[in-house]
Amino acid sequence: MVTIVTNVELKEGVDRKWDAVMGSRMTGAKKRQGWVGGQLLRSEERPRRRVIIGTWKTRADWELWHKDPRFAETRRQLDGLVTGPEEHWWHDVVLDVRKGGTRRAPAAPKRAGKRSSKRRSR
Repeated sequence: MVTIVTNVELKEGVDRKWDAVMGSRMTGAKKRQGWVGGQLLRSEERPRRRVIIGTWKTRADWELWHKDPRFAETRRQLDGLVTGPEEHWWHDVVLDVRKGGTRRAPAAPKRAGKRSSKRRSR
């Protein structure tokens, strides 16, 4: 299982529209193979900052979602509402604890020289 954490800064006055479009995107992702769950967070200190947390069975599942026309449509709507590129960080899930139970992820294979990546993209 993998989790992607994305940070984005919204333009002034677009928060409700951006949140609605992102909500629609997450509802669409919920129907995709490999979707585990997600959260949309708002910073208390910086209310225009959003953090998106998406958990998938595999990164390949996430990549297939990004090729879906529904994803592309929400991307088009969201791009004009942000101040700059998104920042992404990938993580392997070690432990997933939820009200319904706990899942321990299998040990990840060793990856020579690979660290958690920080990547900027649009």
